[in-house]
Amino acid sequence: MQKRLLTALRSLLAIICIAGLSACQNKDTRIRELQQTVWKSPEDARAYLNLGKEYSRQQKFAEAITAYQRAIALEPGLDEAYSAMGAAYFNQKNYPAALPWMKKRVQMAPDDSLRHFDLGNVYFQLQRYDDAIAAYRQAIDNSYSFDEAWYTMAICHIRAGRMDEARKIHAWLQKKNNYLAVALERHLQPAPRQDGRQ
Repeated sequence: MQKRLLTALRSLLAIICIAGLSACQNKDTRIRELQQTVWKSPEDARAYLNLGKEYSRQQKFAEAITAYQRAIALEPGLDEAYSAMGAAYFNQKNYPAALPWMKKRVQMAPDDSLRHFDLGNVYFQLQRYDDAIAAYRQAIDNSYSFDEAWYTMAICHIRAGRMDEARKIHAWLQKKNNYLAVALERHLQPAPRQDGRQ
């Protein structure tokens, strides 16, 4: 019985290893295909954009950024490339580098709530809470029921020491999105004292 189990486990492990190798080969194959497209059409901005997206999917952000830079150089108005560039820097946690790209995205479509929200998230990571609040407010102005923007704006108020503002947002969220209201509650709780007393 134990021998059969061991044989079955070895077979399963072999299958898993083969599947893993196949997935790696598929990723490499996809990169090579996109590189071929770029080499055949070196003036095609979208080809570079697609290559960059694949690099990003594989978390090869430095290569993705290089591809996005080339796409933007070829087609300066390629909106998707600005988004992708900002996201690549953001995913690398290089928030100062992400900021100008996210600002550019907002300039290209100032009524887009999601772009303002993404800009707010960069400011949030940079601990520029007032700027983040302004960006989230813009997202909300363009889409009042943007619950996530309300929630993150409340976190900014908490971090900036404006608990009353955060509590107002919490009351609003209790009516609109109980999940986010509950998540916000733990941020509104006073931090436990070091000596263990309340």
